[in-house]
Amino acid sequence: MSKLRLRDFEHADEVKRHAYEQRLVELQYKLELIQAAYITQGLRGIVAIEGWDASGKGGLIRRLTATLDQRYTRVWSIGAPTPAERDHHFLWRFWQRLPAKRETAIFDRTWYGRVLVERVDQLTPKADWKRGYAEINDFEALQIADGVRIAKLFLHITPKEQDKRLRERLETPYKRWKTGLDDYHNRALRAEYTEAYEDMFDATSTKHAPWTVIAADDKKAARLAGLAAAIDVLGEGVDLDYPPVDPELKRVAEKALGVDLKLG
Repeated sequence: MSKLRLRDFEHADEVKRHAYEQRLVELQYKLELIQAAYITQGLRGIVAIEGWDASGKGGLIRRLTATLDQRYTRVWSIGAPTPAERDHHFLWRFWQRLPAKRETAIFDRTWYGRVLVERVDQLTPKADWKRGYAEINDFEALQIADGVRIAKLFLHITPKEQDKRLRERLETPYKRWKTGLDDYHNRALRAEYTEAYEDMFDATSTKHAPWTVIAADDKKAARLAGLAAAIDVLGEGVDLDYPPVDPELKRVAEKALGVDLKLG
């Protein structure tokens, strides 16, 4: 498998507004069909999203979930572990958040924190985070063997675009909640994070759970690419045919509604 390098994803694909809106509707409809199949067939899926600060993770998640049934959709925003979580293996808290049958779980940052922030900020001994690659691969392999589909998406933006967005977050009052000192701490460590990200790709972009890196300087193009990538993984091998209507339900409904139902 060819190595993923972030410098290869610094082109800014642009999408016109009309084309974006049309394509967005098409992709969201496909996600609805996939979710309907998951619900009726008892399937499970995970969308794991990583990326730079201000790379558009939240915007992508909003488009992923906008038309889905929220009863079967779980969004997990992952921050620092709690004291109780730190008393367990680093993957323990993620086992608690895995999707049940019929559910799709979306992670805004993930179990990869072990080999990213914990590595870069030296929060974990080197021997532990280096062991984390194999532990993560085993963790994901267990989910896949149990029938869970896992889409792993990474949103990449250039330093210039990141600075533009960080500035906008401060200058736009209703966006200020999105930024803080951590953004600038991480910005100062861009070289270290780049190395950590690329090591992560090399070690954990496996045949059954590959990473998809998305050029995200253009928000609209990135959202469409993210939805398409999630659809490719979540929908692979899934029967999207509509389930037949229970004959007894049809009989009861026709009697109650006083009509002859014409079912496709």
